[in-house]
Amino acid sequence: MSNTVTRVRLAVVAAAAGIAVLAGCSSPAPSDNASAASCEPAKGKVTLQYWNTVPGMEQVVALWNKKNPDIQVQTKNISNDQYGTLGNALKADKAPDLAQVGYDQLPSLRTQDAFVDASACSAAPAAKSKFEPWTWSQTSFGDTGVFAFPQDTGPMALYVRSDIFKRYGVEIPKTWDEYAAASEKLHKADPGLSMTFFDPKNAEWFNGLLWQNNANMYTYSGDKWHVTVASDQSKQVAEYWQKLIADKLVRTDLAHGSTQMYAAYQQNQIASYVGASWGYSMFRDNLPDQAGKWSIVPLPTWGSSNASGNWGGSTVAFMKGSEHLYESVKFNTWLNTDPEALALENKLGGLYPAASEGLKLPSLAQGVPYYNNEKIFDVFADSSRNIDTSFSWGPTQKTVNLALQDAMAKATAGSGTLTDALSAAQAAALKSMKDQAIPATAGK
Repeated sequence: MSNTVTRVRLAVVAAAAGIAVLAGCSSPAPSDNASAASCEPAKGKVTLQYWNTVPGMEQVVALWNKKNPDIQVQTKNISNDQYGTLGNALKADKAPDLAQVGYDQLPSLRTQDAFVDASACSAAPAAKSKFEPWTWSQTSFGDTGVFAFPQDTGPMALYVRSDIFKRYGVEIPKTWDEYAAASEKLHKADPGLSMTFFDPKNAEWFNGLLWQNNANMYTYSGDKWHVTVASDQSKQVAEYWQKLIADKLVRTDLAHGSTQMYAAYQQNQIASYVGASWGYSMFRDNLPDQAGKWSIVPLPTWGSSNASGNWGGSTVAFMKGSEHLYESVKFNTWLNTDPEALALENKLGGLYPAASEGLKLPSLAQGVPYYNNEKIFDVFADSSRNIDTSFSWGPTQKTVNLALQDAMAKATAGSGTLTDALSAAQAAALKSMKDQAIPATAGK
């Protein structure tokens, strides 16, 4: 991997000023657990609980357990209902020691006092130098606390069935206008073929598309949040996809990652996938007989802009109530910085590392057999360099995402439009902040 790749500048998911607000006034003060956290090593053997959604993580944990008999880790996959499961555990005071938490959910969970400050352990703040700067700064909320370690990021790209495009003589699109035109050509050539699918229940994916178009959902100035979820840039994205839906060029009946989604791809009914770096293993593992038929190319752009988007990426957070902070820091550091662990996480779970050394993994510089031995991680590295690092998440993002999903589902069912969904999400953002006494106003 080139030196430029090691300087990946993926999007800052929480602007420095906004995060300072979360730490300083709009979120509660650190909990008693956080302020009284102890970093004393346990006197005997310890078993940690680590909840996550990453395929193959049990094999990574098994590697740790083999090497660390006195600090054993039990892992639980909570991909079916990640934040519902975590929320219920927090309410019942049964949260795990460590949990995977998406960057966009960190501010919201911070306001719920979900984390413990690990800075009592000197190894926690010392880990800062091991990660790409933007990822560390957004996990620290602008203060001196250490509430999570970055794990991976999600620069976006376009996955294409190159054989289908070739069969119908359609050029792989480089812009969103070309993508729409290609959608029409493919569907005209084969009425049973759609360019892609639009999952109305996937706000995180849609947020990544907004991100690409410089549609900042929030800014912070004058001691208050300015909510711009329904900005002109956001509406441009919504209107684009609304037209594709209205023209029946994309499907709206498939949930991301569902059996039905894979079946549609298996039956050659869909020609492309708008996804993130971590998605490369999904097709490899679920559609093995399509090896050699897929390519990964840059995300279509808006005109001449080379901006890209980021979808997902996660941290491993130190959860409130953990009684083994020293051991948790030790495992979390290994999990997200050790080259052997990172290589295994990339191979099994498709994680694109947030650790600086992780970006130098030999596997990221090699061709991937499933994708015609193409160097697909070069595409993701280029994508990550073209992401707006000023993009920020709001302190009540979960509420906003739920409102957006509900309204998008209604829109795809024929009630309202995706532009209406943006307005509904903006209203939800303002109400949720008002309910929590977070200063906010509608921005332009």
